[in-house]
Amino acid sequence: MTDTRNALNFSIDEFQGAIMRILVAGIALALGGCATITRGTEEIVMFQSDPPGALVRTSIGLGCPETPCGFTVARKLPFVATLSKPGYKDQTVEVISEMSVNGGAGLAGNVLFGGVIGIGTDAATGATLDHKPNPVSVVLEPVAPPVSPPPLKPSGKKLGKSPEAGT
Repeated sequence: MTDTRNALNFSIDEFQGAIMRILVAGIALALGGCATITRGTEEIVMFQSDPPGALVRTSIGLGCPETPCGFTVARKLPFVATLSKPGYKDQTVEVISEMSVNGGAGLAGNVLFGGVIGIGTDAATGATLDHKPNPVSVVLEPVAPPVSPPPLKPSGKKLGKSPEAGT
């Protein structure tokens, strides 16, 4: 069998292989947005408290037993976190998702590589977003001790029988 080569000295099989690699790379770029590829669709949100050791509960069902701690959350998912510790008032913090500088750069990269499909992918996955605040940091306020009534002041009068009662 003779090897058929073109003017650039490629065989038909080599040429078809090169075309296939270019197509696969093009499809991969078109289907995935830049921010989705470079940043991912999740991030770790960290929690700190002063004093440390607070329980973290969230409106999305995630939490951790004591601060400092963190867990992975979908970038597009806002939530409310409540930090609590015995002897301290609970602190509630709203954690939002908003466009970040790095996410904006990834979105802009779609102009060069991902096109409209990449922009749509990044928008749908939330890859351009970051949670704010991150880290979530709170100062826990001690619960005030119960207020006891002030001590009675002596009136200067003796308690006992009244002068009219016993004659």
